[in-house]
Amino acid sequence: MTILNPNYIYMNKTFKENVAVAFNEHIQAIDTLENLKILYPHAQVVQGQKNSVLYPGFINTHVHLEFSANKTTLQYGAFMPWLDSVIENREDLVAKCDNNMMTQACESMMASGITTFGAISSFGTELEVCEKTPQKVIFFNELIGSNASTVDMLYGNFLERLDASKQCGNGIIPAIAIHSPYAVHPIVLKHAVEIAKNEKLPISAHFLESQAEREWLENESGDFLAFFQKFFSTSKSVTNIDEFMKSFDDVPTHFIHAVQATQEELTYLANKGHSIAHCPRSNRFLGCGRLAIEELIKLNIPFSIATDGLSSNNSLNIFDELRAALMLHHLEPLEALSTLLIEGITNKPAEIFALNSGKIEVDREADFALVTLPDTPSSLKSIALQTILHVHTVNALYINGEKI
Repeated sequence: MTILNPNYIYMNKTFKENVAVAFNEHIQAIDTLENLKILYPHAQVVQGQKNSVLYPGFINTHVHLEFSANKTTLQYGAFMPWLDSVIENREDLVAKCDNNMMTQACESMMASGITTFGAISSFGTELEVCEKTPQKVIFFNELIGSNASTVDMLYGNFLERLDASKQCGNGIIPAIAIHSPYAVHPIVLKHAVEIAKNEKLPISAHFLESQAEREWLENESGDFLAFFQKFFSTSKSVTNIDEFMKSFDDVPTHFIHAVQATQEELTYLANKGHSIAHCPRSNRFLGCGRLAIEELIKLNIPFSIATDGLSSNNSLNIFDELRAALMLHHLEPLEALSTLLIEGITNKPAEIFALNSGKIEVDREADFALVTLPDTPSSLKSIALQTILHVHTVNALYINGEKI
């Protein structure tokens, strides 16, 4: 048994003082240090540094580890030039991204407090790394393939990768990712959604990331037209926005980006119980626009904050992502927005994926991120903001009660 005694603990969207946590693999009790010492006289007591803050372990719902080799190779600024550069450099980047590089990516996430992440796997190459990392991994096997002549082969490969992830240990949660409306044939999409529904697997889908995607799905025009003519010899989209959304009516889905979704489409997602992953830096780097989270708030759509991968970001540090979101969403009151962002990497993703983490409460898994502020905060309600502004790495990380 361990008793951890910080200055402040984040609980129920607020911060508490003079409270400590007793835990083994799960949280056993939350009380004053004095009471916990009486209750657990043989427990190891860990005292936080001055101005220390204890958070639930952070959850990063959307990461592409397989492209961690990218630094300056891919082109930023607009979505289609970026996509063209991915196609051109994909094989080289994937070849350079060995297990050591992906392990370093996992370690960089742990340095910023990420105890659980969603790995979007196109090829299955990171499965071994995800099995070995101390972190918990929602392993999203990605389905891609819109060409009728190759879709059966690609679907078979997807099933093989999904089965491989099911054979892994307790740290891996097998899951399904749908690449996007423009890159997955409706027939195999239907099959994959049925698997997610019947086996109760988490499912995510890239959705309306760019204006080019919207133009293609609505009118079969715009920048995607030349792309599909060049690479797939077609001028026809395999689906449209409405058909794609309705494919997920029976299974709660974590839609990625949704930057170009209209209020009507967001309302539809809300009514069907879906959620959204917001990747602010990736959206900015690829010129996709700003996700209007004020609309998500009005519609009560749960959303997570995620880094995306290093193919469209310059770090996997979740504090970097929170600072970007803080500056991007200028319409929201600063302290209230800070709490929403912290919720977006703790409680909200835990609720979205039914994880027994994301909160500091009895019987939850003992996943913690312990940080230290540079000075005493002026008020309890400012701690979330001050954490986002001033913290870059954690002082200590616990996963299932073990200090990492």
